[in-house]
Amino acid sequence: MSDFKYKEQYGVIVVCSDEKEQIQVYERLHEMGLTLKVVCV
Repeated sequence: MSDFKYKEQYGVIVVCSDEKEQIQVYERLHEMGLTLKVVCV
């Protein structure tokens, strides 16, 4: 049997119109002290 421990996490996805907006949103949320992950889909 696996020793893998699942840790539940919660998140919010912000849909941006372009890369420039993504950078602006990232910087603003980062300044607020939030933990962020950047994705491009």
